[in-house]
Amino acid sequence: MPLRCARRDFLIAASLSAFSLRGQETPTFSTSVKVVNLLAAVRTKKGEIIRDLGKDDFTLTENGRQQAIRYFSKESDLPLTLGLLVDTSMSQERVLNAERSASFGFLDQVLRESKDQVFLLQFDMAVMLRQGLTSSRKKLDEALSFVDTPTRQELSLQRGGGTLLWDAILKASKDVLKDQPNRKALIVLTDGVDTGSEASLAEAIEAAQRADTLVYSIFFSDGGSEGRGPLVRISRETGGGFYEVSKKRDIDSIYASIQDELRSQYSLGFVSDEPVRVSEFRKLQLATKQKGLVVQCRDKYWARR
Repeated sequence: MPLRCARRDFLIAASLSAFSLRGQETPTFSTSVKVVNLLAAVRTKKGEIIRDLGKDDFTLTENGRQQAIRYFSKESDLPLTLGLLVDTSMSQERVLNAERSASFGFLDQVLRESKDQVFLLQFDMAVMLRQGLTSSRKKLDEALSFVDTPTRQELSLQRGGGTLLWDAILKASKDVLKDQPNRKALIVLTDGVDTGSEASLAEAIEAAQRADTLVYSIFFSDGGSEGRGPLVRISRETGGGFYEVSKKRDIDSIYASIQDELRSQYSLGFVSDEPVRVSEFRKLQLATKQKGLVVQCRDKYWARR
């Protein structure tokens, strides 16, 4: 065996051995070993979350090649870094109070001040970071109280587009989440209509994928359906989820579903059998050996040289 390969296998084995001694803590790998991390939720076809699977219940491929799952854990208790993105354009004026009220309740339930961090961003004709990453529920509640639609004076000064949705997701992914080490997710409350962003939908998706960030879209529309398709796409391609507020399903129950999923994820890690010679996206397919289960996971990752 060539010396380089032997050394690489030794480093992986040593890292995994250390991980097994620490139970389900986040493993520490040598910087020379590039581990790809995946978060996944598994459901029945009826939508019920499956929480009792083990490493050997999954199969994983990269660009069609079978990969060995090197480590595995259940993410019910590990830290979470979360971004709450609220559409404050005039099209959301009627539903904004309901969004704000539900968001207060969600933060009360999901935020563990000893472990988790949350930031708050609003977007309309501009993108505004209302509160940077914090573990303080008090700071988040105060910032959320100020989230509102533009004033008449601000509207009179408006130049260009009025709902910078894709710019907001790109900014949150690149400027806030990219270098964060924990599980990462964005929750976006919007009608899905973008008018005026410099970034495209594809660029917003790519930014979230490069930051290893799940996007959960809450489609809150006042009658139109134009924005549904783009939100479904960004949620699917980042491994998050799409939810639609309706008479049958209010925003509080949607938040409860997202919270349940975030506390019921599986974390999987692998080391690619193909060295990274040039930075690129690589396709992923995670599946369960048991038939009839649906795996929610991103379908590509950014392999960085």
